[in-house]
Amino acid sequence: AVDAEKMAQAGVKSIQIHTGGMCHLDAEMTRQGLKGLDTRDVELAILENVGNLVCPVEFDCGEDAKVALLSVTEGDDKPEKYPQLFRLAKALVLNKADLLPYVDFDMENAVQRARALNDDLALFELSCRNGQGLENWYAWLREMFRRKKANA
Repeated sequence: AVDAEKMAQAGVKSIQIHTGGMCHLDAEMTRQGLKGLDTRDVELAILENVGNLVCPVEFDCGEDAKVALLSVTEGDDKPEKYPQLFRLAKALVLNKADLLPYVDFDMENAVQRARALNDDLALFELSCRNGQGLENWYAWLREMFRRKKANA
């Protein structure tokens, strides 16, 4: 609820999907959530799954693309610890890049580990705090949307 409230305060349509204590979301929960959110003028919906990086990735949420979000504060070994996420993801967002000088994170190592699992993974090094890399991320999202619309 905290994230949904922050999003709403920023003017972004947001809804909290309740899982009833389950450790993941699924396509039916996504459908119900979207039904509860007026989507007539929504072109892009981002669904943040709950729980850890192990079980949620295996569930179909009805998404067009899974995106792995890895903060540099979490460590560069996450691809090896949670390989299924990186195998299934279409993109890897490496966030909080502005903190790289202050944390023990080897960007090259993280990318190598992720690429070993998924050679087609689109990579985005960014910082939401200072805007670094966001335009590339937005361009990728726009291209995904364009392709989906063209195939509809």
